[in-house]
Amino acid sequence: MKTTLIIVFLVISVILTIIVMMQEGKGGGLTSSISGSTETYWSKNKGRSKEAVLMKVTIVVGIIFMLLALFLSSKFI
Repeated sequence: MKTTLIIVFLVISVILTIIVMMQEGKGGGLTSSISGSTETYWSKNKGRSKEAVLMKVTIVVGIIFMLLALFLSSKFI
């Protein structure tokens, strides 16, 4: 049972890493401050639904990760 939970924990950690890396950065960075922002309203909000879904999935997977980590570190197993 413990081996199965450790494998699930490793899979969840890889999924969480991939989801976090898929998210776009919130800041524009140095290039956007030098060149200026040429984005329109449509191009700014086009991916908002994808970003919202990624954020919700990140929260759920993060909670599962933390609960599994607490369970694996406890003495119940």
